[in-house]
Amino acid sequence: MSQVQTTEFKIATEGWEFEQIHKLNYQTFVEEIPQHPRESSKRLVDQFHRDNTYIVCVRGRRVLGMISIKDKRPFSLDQKLKNLDSYLPPSYSSCELRLLSVQANHRGGRILKGLLKTLEKYCIERGYDLAIISGLEEQQKLYRHLGFVPFGPLVGTRRAKYQPMYLTLETFATDTKAVLNGPGSAMQGKSCINLLPGPVNIAKKVRDAFIELPLSHRSNEFINDLVLTKRRLCRLVGALSVDIFMGSGTLANDVIAGQLSLLSGRGLVLSNGEFGQRLVKHAKAFGLRFETHKADWGATFDKEEIEHKLDRISDLDWIWAVHCETSTGVLNDMCGIAKMCLRRSIRLCMDCVSSIGTVPIDLSDIYLASGVSGKGLGAYPGLSMVYYNHTVKPAPESLPRCLDLGYYAVENGVPFTISSNLVYGPVKQ
Repeated sequence: MSQVQTTEFKIATEGWEFEQIHKLNYQTFVEEIPQHPRESSKRLVDQFHRDNTYIVCVRGRRVLGMISIKDKRPFSLDQKLKNLDSYLPPSYSSCELRLLSVQANHRGGRILKGLLKTLEKYCIERGYDLAIISGLEEQQKLYRHLGFVPFGPLVGTRRAKYQPMYLTLETFATDTKAVLNGPGSAMQGKSCINLLPGPVNIAKKVRDAFIELPLSHRSNEFINDLVLTKRRLCRLVGALSVDIFMGSGTLANDVIAGQLSLLSGRGLVLSNGEFGQRLVKHAKAFGLRFETHKADWGATFDKEEIEHKLDRISDLDWIWAVHCETSTGVLNDMCGIAKMCLRRSIRLCMDCVSSIGTVPIDLSDIYLASGVSGKGLGAYPGLSMVYYNHTVKPAPESLPRCLDLGYYAVENGVPFTISSNLVYGPVKQ
């Protein structure tokens, strides 16, 4: 009785694997796609072979599919497009994907899905969050369907034209895998949608993060992953910086109150619900000099009334408000308030605990903003974030160290113990 051969997705390491990679490369990019001239050896060694990492699908001693990753510049596209970086979104750690190929008699989708799943894990482990490719012109519909974004002019030859494209890790984690998994896959495992302030449904991948053994918060692996996580959190909301705290949104708002206590001017707290009232309590607890502007619960703020109050307070330095007031379901006009503050050089702080990950947010003009892991980000409660767009310095004589945002900043975000399982929960999404 013949033994059933298992299918494995792995990094190519064996000599016979590389030899079959060269042959599959020839079959695809010489015989099928006329990109290179024919050779009697029927093998094609890629020009960047020494710098390539190959993810392969292997069954027995047969390579059924492959894709290569290159993170060292110059990329292949560097040779074809001048100023390649000018086409790409900034602040990403990029790699180039090439040589995607599956044996003609095994192109049913399962191998492609396995290659991309292994590729995702590889990129996350190494901190890559943007991949560029040269997508065959005839396959543009497929690539766009998978979430790839085209940029720049066509490259290649008259016989084989390619469109430069990129894909972010965030898009891959949502759109691309949803397409590969088929209709309805994005809702698998979700029993209901919760619009209340309480806990959200937790995806299986996030739950799985809590089965793993914790990593030391001082290890290089964890610190590198934390940097990647903070970078992704900033891109989500357009902020320059963020630091992560062990605690709830209440802790994050205490951190903001602590920073406001370092300022000399007076403030204005806007309140039209339970969480606005909590901001008033935060401000009082830190002895801040401030006035309160209230609107009825369930009502939005009157801009003219706020403008009048801003004109009346001569030494107003900051405003603090809630973005999504979940006690009443009101989404306050953060953009409108930000414009008022910009015209007067007033610092704006926002409680975005219930809005980050739920609605589109731009924090680029915000002084300080709070967020949490357990609501719109779809992970377990236990982490909170403070976003900021300016340089912060430690205040050891004025603030407890656990609430000192500047201390977190100079310690690269890890001054104290932080749970790796809580951090990896959102990353697994």
